[in-house]
Amino acid sequence: MINILIADDQALVRTGFRLILSRQPDFAVVGEAADGTVAIAMARALRPDIVLMDVRMPGTDGIEATRAIRTAAEATPRVLILTTFDLDEYVFDGLRAGASGFLLKDALADDLAAAIRVVHGGEAVAAPTVTRRLIENFITVSPHLDSEPDDAPLSVLTLREREVLTLVARGRSNREIAAELHLAETTVKAHIGRILAKLDVRDRVQAVILGFRTGLVKPGDP
Repeated sequence: MINILIADDQALVRTGFRLILSRQPDFAVVGEAADGTVAIAMARALRPDIVLMDVRMPGTDGIEATRAIRTAAEATPRVLILTTFDLDEYVFDGLRAGASGFLLKDALADDLAAAIRVVHGGEAVAAPTVTRRLIENFITVSPHLDSEPDDAPLSVLTLREREVLTLVARGRSNREIAAELHLAETTVKAHIGRILAKLDVRDRVQAVILGFRTGLVKPGDP
């Protein structure tokens, strides 16, 4: 069972998330917090596996709450931050604070459930478009990138796998990739699984970073 704490200052939003999560047989909502200070206290008292954290809350916001939760001495839950397209600065701050994932507030119920399970499994997760913009920022400011891209690491990929990786790096979801390449969504998922294995990367975010590092895609590409 995955125990979840919901932190959001809007009661209606918390109720909505609770109803969505209660439909999953492996989820249990163990508490709700209306601000960051309460979220910190409840995380320490209840020790949930996942905190579903809103960013903008009165008093202690979601970023500060995430930092406090993730730096606590006791066993810490993983934090999945809720964000929106126009709040990208919070994504970077959340990453530095120790968040394990970022999801748009208008995500589908199935996507939210999948994200929680991925984060609970120890991996990072982000909404595809947030991932794209996050990595573009990383690529722009990172001092560790080679001046000349080298696509040699991608030589292990088939042409189709390179196409899929390109679309992943451009912020497409699996559903969008399937439509663009005229494939079944399950086929896209299989391709992505093979891409991760061949490139020896842990998750989708790392694959996107590699796509930028190798020059497969560049900041500013459509």
